Amino acid sequence: MSAVSRLAAALAVTAVLASAPDRAAPASGPPRPPLSVSTYYVDCAAGSDSASGTGPATAWRALTKASGAAYRPGDRVSRARRSPATTTERRAGILVRLHDAGTGRHYLVDGVSVHDVNGADVKDPDPSGGILFAVEGSAKPTRFDGVTIRNSSVAHTDRTGIGTSSTRGRRPAHPNGPGTSFAPITGLSVHHNTVRDAGGDGIVVQNAVGARVEHSLVDGFNTRSGGYNAGIRAWNSDAVRYRFHEVTGGHGTRDSMAYDLDGGNNGNVYQYNYSHDNEGGFQLICNGAGMVLDRNTVRYNVCVNDRNTTAPYGIISVVCAPAAHTLVHHNTVTTNAPGTAVVSSNGPGGATFRDNIFAGAAAGSPLADARNTYDHNLCARISPVPATDAGAVRGDPRFLAPYDVRLRAGSPALGAGVPVPGGGDRDFYGNPVPDPPNLGADQGRGK
Repeated sequence: MSAVSRLAAALAVTAVLASAPDRAAPASGPPRPPLSVSTYYVDCAAGSDSASGTGPATAWRALTKASGAAYRPGDRVSRARRSPATTTERRAGILVRLHDAGTGRHYLVDGVSVHDVNGADVKDPDPSGGILFAVEGSAKPTRFDGVTIRNSSVAHTDRTGIGTSSTRGRRPAHPNGPGTSFAPITGLSVHHNTVRDAGGDGIVVQNAVGARVEHSLVDGFNTRSGGYNAGIRAWNSDAVRYRFHEVTGGHGTRDSMAYDLDGGNNGNVYQYNYSHDNEGGFQLICNGAGMVLDRNTVRYNVCVNDRNTTAPYGIISVVCAPAAHTLVHHNTVTTNAPGTAVVSSNGPGGATFRDNIFAGAAAGSPLADARNTYDHNLCARISPVPATDAGAVRGDPRFLAPYDVRLRAGSPALGAGVPVPGGGDRDFYGNPVPDPPNLGADQGRGK
């Protein structure tokens, strides 16, 4: 591990607990005294390794000195702000890395603030960014089990805001993946976090099964990267649930969507999320070549004023390799951006759009997709309406306001949908789903 990586681990002492399996706590006993914590200082220009390191005037000089010290839970390491910007060095605010180490268990990052990480535009296999969990090596199957990242903020980081990565990603769904086997992260929970001004991805989950990513804000992503990025996405991961997020401020039109169903994702669900004012659009459905993307769902989400006018992209883009059994239902998508397609496709299809509301700009918006299936969608200011949608509804959906897409009384979307088996029992606003359902993300009775 490099000196920078070891220092990152030291900086994480205040927030990361990595332990062996939990031991039973004593049933009773005297109260423990208050935890004594210390702050240590590093100044790479003016410090001295012969100093105590316990104050700004007695700071250590070298990262290796700080990395070799012993810390207790709650201790802090404060580094003087003398770090120049870089696009070539891999840097991390908090980096937890396992290298041919077997299974690491029980990690918690809670209530930390990571900012101004001037790292490289690199995500695999040695990532750069804010809060990162990385598996490396090839000699021994290695993975994380039980990782929680919560109540934390990440700002102005390159490349990734919050992310996981692994060199153990080869399986039938990703036959050309790294390593010789699949060792997924399990027990991953990422919730109630804020990511602002991420150079690349905001929150990215790789090589996970059963992850829960919830209640977070991504405001500004893909702000400096030259690669493909999204606000919140997964790669080579199964049964991931994304819900109750807000994503805005996405920059660029090269795969710069708020949410992304990317290569090798199976059984994932995006639900109850809000997307607005992103240059790259709302939802990408893009399988990797030779990979399997199957049984994914996008439902009860609200998208307002996202856009992408760069072909073959749109607000929702179905591109790349085949995506099987992708169901996009009960979403509300509206835009005021002229010239952007509400749905665009150049791939072989595989998606079904059911019970959605598509509301275009005042001058009209295209729907550039002849490859996927449409059923009972409302199209307002959309041309052409998909010819295959025999249950299409035309007319003004009667939103309460431009950014409040709840339905007014008399909306043609009320009760105009068809039930979706297993499609969820509540809507974006917490309303129960009636039978027959409304079209779009609002299942209320109309205001």
